[in-house]
Amino acid sequence: MTMLVMTGTGTGVGKTITTAAIAALAVAGGQRVAVLKPAQTGVRPDEPGDLQDVVRLAGGDVTTRELRRYPDPLSPEAAARRSGLPTLDPGEIAQAASDLDTAHDLTLIEGAGGLLVRFDRTGASLADVAWSLGSLVIIVAEPGLGTLNATALTAEVATKRGLTIAGVIIGAWPAEPDLAALSNLEDLPVAAGAPLLGVLPAGLGTASREEFLTAARAGLSPWFGGEFDPELFAGCASAEK
Repeated sequence: MTMLVMTGTGTGVGKTITTAAIAALAVAGGQRVAVLKPAQTGVRPDEPGDLQDVVRLAGGDVTTRELRRYPDPLSPEAAARRSGLPTLDPGEIAQAASDLDTAHDLTLIEGAGGLLVRFDRTGASLADVAWSLGSLVIIVAEPGLGTLNATALTAEVATKRGLTIAGVIIGAWPAEPDLAALSNLEDLPVAAGAPLLGVLPAGLGTASREEFLTAARAGLSPWFGGEFDPELFAGCASAEK
């Protein structure tokens, strides 16, 4: 049984797509996979959320569970406060993850935004969940300018809280990367203090399931069942530029 906590350096960095890609490869490898979304914000009860995207891309064999849904596009704590709905407690999240873990080979816990986004007024966050579960953390980062600072801050906080960063994944690689993005292929692992475990192309969320699985295999490390080689990718990306 394995649990991975998926966090981002911010909002819109490709965290859900990355979670779906890891899930898709695991399912293709015959694993039983669960994805837990503790808090979904900015989505009404009748609208599809991140977990629907995971199932659409990774397949219906993935077990999904969402604990709270808030309509306002805010942090879970702020969204709960505005809506009057109950907040989330890290213990509830950890228990849900543990329950899923007993019946699955891989459980992915996808946070909302970054590692320290607040779940409640006490400041409880995804970092507390990862610590209580003893789970490895995957950082999903942007490719371009500014990502090194955000990645380093995330890794430093994680380390100080006793967490282990398994690696960093670029969640949305542009079709025409600039100098900063190309340089960050080498610098992101330094900022994270952990290896580059994948680079996924931007726009992957619109792919068919077959195309998505092919891209996931090419863009993720053998650690996840993929074929991604960071040195080979960097060499090819630089040559194309």
